[in-house]
Amino acid sequence: MNTAVNINMPLVSVIIPCYNHGNYLDTAIKSVLDQTYKSHEIIIVDDGSVDNTREVAEKYERVIYVQQANKGLSAARNTGIHHSNGKYLVFLDADDWLFIKGLEVNVEQLQRNPAIAFVSGSHQKVADNGIVLEEEKIAVDSNHYERLLQGNYIGMHATVMYQRWIFENFSFDETLKACEDYDLYLKISRKFPVIHHQENVAAYLIHNSNMSGDIPLMLTTVLAVLYRQKKLLRNEIEKKSLKKGLNVWKQYYCEKVYDKLKNGFSSDRSTNFLELNMLFKYRQTFFFKLVIAKSPMIIKKLKGILSRAYNTSAPVAGKVNLGDFDRTTPFSTQFGYDRGGPVDRYYIENFLEKKKLLIKGRVLEIGDNEYTLRYGGSRITKSDILHIDENNAKATFVGDLSNAPQVPADSFDCIVLTQTLHLIYNYADAVKTCYRILKPGGALLLTVPGISHIAQDEWGKYWMWSFTDASIRQILSEVFPLDNIEVETFGNVLVASAFLYGMGLPEISKQKMDERDPHYQVIISVVAVKPAEYVV
Repeated sequence: MNTAVNINMPLVSVIIPCYNHGNYLDTAIKSVLDQTYKSHEIIIVDDGSVDNTREVAEKYERVIYVQQANKGLSAARNTGIHHSNGKYLVFLDADDWLFIKGLEVNVEQLQRNPAIAFVSGSHQKVADNGIVLEEEKIAVDSNHYERLLQGNYIGMHATVMYQRWIFENFSFDETLKACEDYDLYLKISRKFPVIHHQENVAAYLIHNSNMSGDIPLMLTTVLAVLYRQKKLLRNEIEKKSLKKGLNVWKQYYCEKVYDKLKNGFSSDRSTNFLELNMLFKYRQTFFFKLVIAKSPMIIKKLKGILSRAYNTSAPVAGKVNLGDFDRTTPFSTQFGYDRGGPVDRYYIENFLEKKKLLIKGRVLEIGDNEYTLRYGGSRITKSDILHIDENNAKATFVGDLSNAPQVPADSFDCIVLTQTLHLIYNYADAVKTCYRILKPGGALLLTVPGISHIAQDEWGKYWMWSFTDASIRQILSEVFPLDNIEVETFGNVLVASAFLYGMGLPEISKQKMDERDPHYQVIISVVAVKPAEYVV
């Protein structure tokens, strides 16, 4: 951009949501810092990551870092909007990057066309090894709403630059698990003018954990997004465009499934079933071509997949397919930190998010005060730390929680005690200390491990216990009134197995993480409230 001519350089807010993609985040941030257009801010929205996202973001002085509990991509983008200041907004996923003139070309378009709601450009699909797989250049110069009904010609969200004023009327739909950008394009182009050009703006990285790899989810969601437009159609041209779009998406994703399945089935039977069901429902031609191509072996496989999908009973003894679990060594002994982050952290942080209104006033946390500050925010009047190491500079109290007479009684509105009680031999005395030092009406927020492998690092010698909901309720009820204790368990057989094998959180779907089976307690959470004093 010729800055000598274009004196007015409005601020562009580049919002980067990140959920456990810290290993890609450096590239995304640097691509913004290297832009030829320099009037920009970078906002990282950490959507409850348990990897190194925070450490990467905080290396850069110019980055505004915002952290929230995991709420999904749409919620992270909406949070980014709230914290942004730019006249123009760009949403860059953490695993993608902008080309060096990506901001410049779109700012020029918006300055030449100030009445438009957004401008979009072209992009490249790039493999992990840097090879360009595809260049997406589609010419669209009119009838944008109709063209979007027929298919998402934009393709990549980072190529879009929005006017800020558009978000006075719209936001990202937080109920959608995918296609939230496509949903927004349709809503905006229905009411406002938009433009598209063919200059490359950004690169879309293709890797194993792309959301677009979940084909059943993508097709189900994109069809739902299009059906939302049905009641808004004004004429036959738009109705025909919608009909064409529905068929285009069915053909596109069913062809992807067909190409995938004809080369072999996944080890995940439920995925096979969903994908085969897609073919049968939307493209029976593909379905029967697949059957014929692999008959009779395919028929036998299909019977097995379909029978298991509708039969929750265990496989016949001796016929269990152990797959990747058929080993006596774990994938990782680092609790999943080296595979995207620990599985159990998901439950701990969701628990604290749910109970965050109890984190207020004067709060004591053991070891550090990260959770106090993250979930208490402006409700905190004083944050204290109890640490066993007298050399810890941040500690306001030093000592063992099971024997801490130096900590004053009736002093704390809340105690955050996560994943610590199992390291204390005299855990019953630690609970008594918590009760003593809580103010009347104060709350203990406690999490303990249930099913877990045992640390063999410096914490190994302190690892004393694991708990169940029954044992932790009994322990707490010896100090707190039973009616003041709320106990929950989190986990199921899949999550417990994955945690024991050292799998990382990104390797398990949120849906499976959220299923609870009390037979397999990975994490137990407790809210215990000290009775308020009787007031006459």
